[in-house]
Amino acid sequence: MKIHLDRTVALAVPAVEGIGHLALDASDPARLTQAARGAVAIHGCAAPPLAQWAAQWPALTSALCAAAEDSGAVLVMLGNLYGYGPVEGPLTEDLPPAATGPKGRVRAAGWEQARALHEAGRIRAVEVRASDFFGPGVTDGGHLASRAMPNLLKGRPVAVLGDPDTPHSWTYLSDVARAMAELATGERAWGRPWHVPTAPALPVRAMVERLAAEAGTGPVAVRRLSPVLLGAAGLFSPLLRELREVRYQFDRPFVMDSSAYEAAFTLRATPLEQQLEATVGWWRERLRTA
Repeated sequence: MKIHLDRTVALAVPAVEGIGHLALDASDPARLTQAARGAVAIHGCAAPPLAQWAAQWPALTSALCAAAEDSGAVLVMLGNLYGYGPVEGPLTEDLPPAATGPKGRVRAAGWEQARALHEAGRIRAVEVRASDFFGPGVTDGGHLASRAMPNLLKGRPVAVLGDPDTPHSWTYLSDVARAMAELATGERAWGRPWHVPTAPALPVRAMVERLAAEAGTGPVAVRRLSPVLLGAAGLFSPLLRELREVRYQFDRPFVMDSSAYEAAFTLRATPLEQQLEATVGWWRERLRTA
C-alpha cells in the first residue's frame, strides 16, 4: 500500500481505479500515523495555502515524519526550488539552502528535518524537487495553466510574471509522479534530494508560442505584468501577493539541472512535443466540459 497526499489546490486529481481517497488533516500526527500503518511508501504532496506556508508547513512535515517512523514506510517528499533562494547559474542539488524569504526557509527546513531523522536511522526519506509544474492536471497553481491556457486557446493575449524572454525550467507533472514512484523503491536514492528530469529550459514566450502552434490558434501576444499592476492585483489575489517572494524566478534565468538524476536512474523527461500535445488536449476537454 502507498499513501499519497494530494496537493488538491494546484492539481485536478482524477479518479483512478484501485486508488481510494481518505479525507483527513495531514498535519495531525495521530490521524496520519493511523492512516499510514501498513504502507510501504508515503508520498507527501500535500501543501497548505501559499499564504499559510510558514505557519502550517512545520506541523505537516512533523506529521509526515511521525507516520514514516511509526509505519516504516519510505517517506517520499515532493519539494520545490524555493529553498535555494536566488542563485547565479543552474540549480543543482548540492547548492546550500540559502533562501531568505519565509516560504523558502520553511521548505528548506522541512527537508532538513526529514534528512536528520534519516541520518539518525529513524526513518527512510528522499525528496523529489521540481520546478514549476506544467501539463495535464495543473490548474490554479501553474504559471502556464489557469492564468494562461484559457486565453491562449481563444487566441487572446497572455499576461505573465517577470521577463517573458528569460530561460525558465518547466517540470512536466507526469514526470514528477514517475520520479516519485521510481525513487520510492530505489534504496540508493534515499537520504538526499533529487531534481526531476526536466526538458531544457525555455522562456515563457517560447512556451506560449509552442502551445499556440500546437493549438492552431496562431500567434498569441505575451504581456508582462507591470510591478505596479502586480502590486494592485495582489490586493485582491492572495496567490499573486504571496508570489512576490519568488519574483526573482521570473526576472532572471531560472534553470534546473537534473543531470544527477539522469545519470543514476532510468527516468527521462517526456519529450516537449508530447507535453505540449497532451496539455493542449487536456485543457480543450476541460474547458469544453466546464
